[in-house]
Amino acid sequence: MACVSQPPADAHPGPRPATDVSADSTSAPGEVATAGTTTDTTADTTTDTTADTATDATAGATDAPTEPVEDAPDLSHRERLLLALLGPRRLALGATAHDRLWGWLGVAVVAAVAAVLRLWNLGRPGTLVFDETYYVKQAWTLLRAGFEANWPEEPNPAFEAGDVDSFLPTADYVVHPPLGKWMIALGMRVLGGAENPWTWRLASALVGVLAVVLVARIARRLFASTAMGVVAGALLAVDGEAIVHSRTGLLDNMLMIWVLVAFGCLLLDREQARRRLAERCGAILDAGGRIGRYGPGLGWRWWRFAAAVALGLACGVKWSGLYFLAVFAVVSVLWDATARRTAGVGRWWEDALVRDAVPAALVMLPTAALAYLGAWTSWFRSPGAYMRQWALDNPGEGVAWLPPALRSLWEYHLKMWDFHNGLTSEHTYEAHPLGWILQWRPTSFYWRSYDPGEAGCELERCARAITSIGNPVLWWTAALAILVALYALVRLKDWRALAVLSGIVAGWAPWFLYAERTIFTFYSIVFTPWVVLTLVYAMTLALERTEHRAEARARVRTWITVLLTTIGVVSVFYYPVWTAWQVPYWFWRMHMWLPSWI
Repeated sequence: MACVSQPPADAHPGPRPATDVSADSTSAPGEVATAGTTTDTTADTTTDTTADTATDATAGATDAPTEPVEDAPDLSHRERLLLALLGPRRLALGATAHDRLWGWLGVAVVAAVAAVLRLWNLGRPGTLVFDETYYVKQAWTLLRAGFEANWPEEPNPAFEAGDVDSFLPTADYVVHPPLGKWMIALGMRVLGGAENPWTWRLASALVGVLAVVLVARIARRLFASTAMGVVAGALLAVDGEAIVHSRTGLLDNMLMIWVLVAFGCLLLDREQARRRLAERCGAILDAGGRIGRYGPGLGWRWWRFAAAVALGLACGVKWSGLYFLAVFAVVSVLWDATARRTAGVGRWWEDALVRDAVPAALVMLPTAALAYLGAWTSWFRSPGAYMRQWALDNPGEGVAWLPPALRSLWEYHLKMWDFHNGLTSEHTYEAHPLGWILQWRPTSFYWRSYDPGEAGCELERCARAITSIGNPVLWWTAALAILVALYALVRLKDWRALAVLSGIVAGWAPWFLYAERTIFTFYSIVFTPWVVLTLVYAMTLALERTEHRAEARARVRTWITVLLTTIGVVSVFYYPVWTAWQVPYWFWRMHMWLPSWI
């Protein structure tokens, strides 16, 4: 049985200690729960959006005591469970009109900044940049022919000059699924063609702005703080990796947005599931029953379903979305298991396995698979697509029990798999994943130098560059913040540490298995949002740990303000080499802080 209706009511063991990783221990010292409400006896700074006071917003101490819940006899069991499972600050988030206003107005401000940095002079340079030579032209032929078509020899000069329809009627062999290219093609459709570099990059720019909005809203919910949400959005808005990828028509930005959407959906699912658990178990307890060995089912979970769709679409951009599917699914089930433990379910691990993990697998895996197949719709509908007719041309070969179209697609996937595993050709900017978090060997997307009188250069020598390097101060401090998050996960058992680390694990760790392949630092754009979230988490944790030590807290606020200001100044300094400004050669060299950056 689930929640067994039998006395005595006081047999319920009550909420678990807040040191449990499941407990959303955001009830900071000074918060007292009374009669179903929360009174915060400390200053509420979560809606202050100024640079100085933004750092004063806290999400609550991870070691906050649960005694205030126990000392409030007027609370129902449902209210006690809600406090234990979600925490007072998270329950109070958005409770006032002021907080709701700044929850969107603050995000709108950082989104506007992000839009300016990404859209201003988006057509510069007017040539195909780095791997745009593949994905932009493939996107255009998808739009025109329904499949990625071949091009004649040396097509780029003609394409850049506006002759965009010189592609051949034969299909090209491509090694990534089509969804990311369809997203690029959507920008071309909106602007009416491919003759202008704006059309190549519009979709990436809009995705980059959307990512800033999502990170700000996700951080707000994750840290139960409007101000820290705005800080997170602002950091992503000014980061170099995010800016460069938002201004080029590549696939990795498209992959990033889908896994970020999935993460946001799972955070909402976590909250919804805990509310349901509190409601259903609380109703039994309030009626005089008790929690037995097994807890209640949580019903159909739309946010988890939406996350599965997003993860399937992520795989439809690049296969590395599979790692996020695996990691996020495990994290989501862990959240379920610890929620049941906090609610007092006797055999909580077994209960989570049967009621949460198995249903999650039965929903998420087929849903993601169907979403992935949906990304191949144009391939299915195009007889001329690459290997589309393979099954008809090779009867009796391959996986015989599959329908012909799926048999052809399977063989195509085997060929793609062989390509990716055999990609070992040397490249000037290949980089071992160990150095990615420090941006040790950034990728040069574009480089031109000019002599005096050439291309308007009036100096001894000029340069234009697009270097895909994250803001060095942001990334280097975030590398330290990862260590802080690991400590908080192991020592404090803070669920937020697991959340911010999950995206880094999914986006970074798997590449160590393929270190012998030709891989690049710019792949780190996929987990850049979690780099930002980890840094903001470390700031939040530092404020929480000094909440009742005024001098220490003032020092933390000062250091955070200095750090944020420094990051902003460095972004202004680096913006020209992120966006192909023509600058003096000596100015470009000033940005090459390490020999490995050249």
